Amino acid sequence: MKRPSGPEEAQPPASDIRVFARSCSMHGLGHVFGPGGPMARRGLWTAAVLLALATLLYQVAGRVRYYGEFHHETALEERESRRLTFPAVTLCNINPLRRSRLTPNDLHWAGPALLGLEPAEHAAYLRALGRPPAPPGFMPSPTFDVARLYARAGHTLEDMLLACRYRGWPCGPENFTTVFTRMGQCYTFNSGAEGAELLTTPKGGTGNGLEVLLDVQQDEYLPMWRDMEETPFEVGIRVQIHSQEEPPLIDQLGFGAAPGYQTFVSCQKQQLSFLPPPWGDCSSVSLDPDFEPEPSGPLGPPRPSPGPSPPYSLIGCRLACESRYVARKCGCRMMHMPGGAPVCSPQQYKDCAHPALDAMLRKDACTCPNPCASTRYAKELSMVRMPSRAAARYLARKHNRSEAYIAENVLMLDIFFEALNYETVEQKKAYEMSELLGDIGGQMGLFIGASLLTILEILDYLCEVFRDRVLGYFWNRKRSQRHSSANLASHPSLCRHQDALFLSTHLLPRHPALDGASVSSGPHPDIPDVASLHVSFHLHPK
Repeated sequence: MKRPSGPEEAQPPASDIRVFARSCSMHGLGHVFGPGGPMARRGLWTAAVLLALATLLYQVAGRVRYYGEFHHETALEERESRRLTFPAVTLCNINPLRRSRLTPNDLHWAGPALLGLEPAEHAAYLRALGRPPAPPGFMPSPTFDVARLYARAGHTLEDMLLACRYRGWPCGPENFTTVFTRMGQCYTFNSGAEGAELLTTPKGGTGNGLEVLLDVQQDEYLPMWRDMEETPFEVGIRVQIHSQEEPPLIDQLGFGAAPGYQTFVSCQKQQLSFLPPPWGDCSSVSLDPDFEPEPSGPLGPPRPSPGPSPPYSLIGCRLACESRYVARKCGCRMMHMPGGAPVCSPQQYKDCAHPALDAMLRKDACTCPNPCASTRYAKELSMVRMPSRAAARYLARKHNRSEAYIAENVLMLDIFFEALNYETVEQKKAYEMSELLGDIGGQMGLFIGASLLTILEILDYLCEVFRDRVLGYFWNRKRSQRHSSANLASHPSLCRHQDALFLSTHLLPRHPALDGASVSSGPHPDIPDVASLHVSFHLHPK
C-alpha cells in the first residue's frame, strides 16, 4: 500500500481557467490551458485558437454589416384564380365643353381663362358657335362656379352611351360614377363608390368584360379659335383602366379610342408589393390634401389625415400634394383636386392655378413614395374598322342618324381579361434575421466548434469568476473582521487586565514610593490603559 506523500490537495475552484477549459465545449481550450504538455505544443494550439477566433469575428462582422444594409430582392410569380375583380374604367370625351351649352355669361367669366378669348371676341365666338350675341344691357352673374360649368356644359353619359353590356348583361348610366378630372367631367364604371359591390368575372376573353358603344358628338366640339396649351386637336374618347383604390389621372395615363373603330383592350392584372423602410421606401398612410397655413419644412408628402380617408395610392398622393401646393399659393384648388379649399374662379385659374401647377410639375416638388400594395393592369390594344356598310345603315336607323354621322362619331370599346391568371411582383427581404443567426452559428461551428450552449457556458464561467474573485474578496474581508473582533473579546490577558482595572483601591498593593504622596488624577505609570492593551494584543499575540 502506497503511503500518502502529504495532505490531500484541495479541489481548484470553478473559476479556475483550467477547470473551465477541461469542461467547455469550445474546441482547443483544453489544449491551451490543460496541464502537462510541452510549451511549443501549447503555443501552437494558442496560435490556432486565436487565428480561428479572429477569422470568426471577421466573418460575423461581415454578415452583420450586410444585414445592416437592408438589401431586398424582387420576385415575379404568376398565379391563377377562379374569379377576378373587374377593374375601374374611366371614360372622358376629349372635348371638355359642349358648344350648345355655352352662354354669354360663361364666355364672360371663363372665356379668357379656359378658351383664350378676349372680351372683344365674345360676339364673334358666339356667331361661330351658332348662338345669338349677348342681348343689349347684358349683366354677368356676380359669382361663377367652374365645377358647375363643367357639370352643365360637359358631355353627359346619357347622350354619349348608345349601348352597354357587361358579360352579356345590359348596363347603363346608373352603373357609372361621375368624376372630375383635368379633362373635365368624366365617368367611371365599377368604381365601388359609396360601398357599391365590385363586379367580378369568372372567364377571360371577349364577351366576358365591358362592351360600350359611344357617340363622341363631334358636332358639339368647340371651334378652334386660338392655339393654346390645352387645345385638343383630336377627336374621340380618353380611357383609363385602373384599380378602385386610386383616382384616375386620365390626362396623363389614359389611352385614346377613335371613332370609326372598335378597340379591343386585353388586360392582365398585376399585384405589386413593396417593402417599407429600411428595406424600401413604400408607404401605406393616407394623406390629407387640405391646405396647411404654416408648413414646417420644404414641400413633401402631406401629413396623414386624422379622419377616414381613401387608401394610399401614388396618384392620390400626387393629387393631394398638388392640391396643397395650389391652395398655399392661390388660396383655392382646381376642380379635379381633392380637399376642402374652395374651387378657383376662372380668373384664378388663369392668373395663379395653372402657372403654379405647371411650375410645380417642372421642378418636381412632390415626393411621393410607392404604395406598399397596389394593383395595375397591363394592356394590349388592337383595332378594327367599324361600322361596316350594313351595320352603318342599321345603326343610322336605330339612332335616327345619318350613315356619315355614324361613321364619324360612333366607336366601340371592348375591355376584357386575357386570362384569369395574374402576376405578382413582390419585394422580399434579401437577408432575414434567421439567416443571419444561421450564418453566425455555422461560422462558430466551423471555426471554433461552438454553439449557443457554448456561449451560455462562457457566461456561466464569467459568473463564477465574478462570484469567487469579486464577491469572495468582500466576503473574506468581512469574515476576517468578525474573526478579529471575536479573538479580541476572548483573549485571557486582556480579561485579566480588565478585571484589574475595576479592583478596589484597598486591594491593590501599596507602593512605598506612593506612601504619603497625593493621588494623581492621571493614569498610573505602572498600570496600562485599555487602548494600550488593545494595541499590545495585536502587536504581540500569544
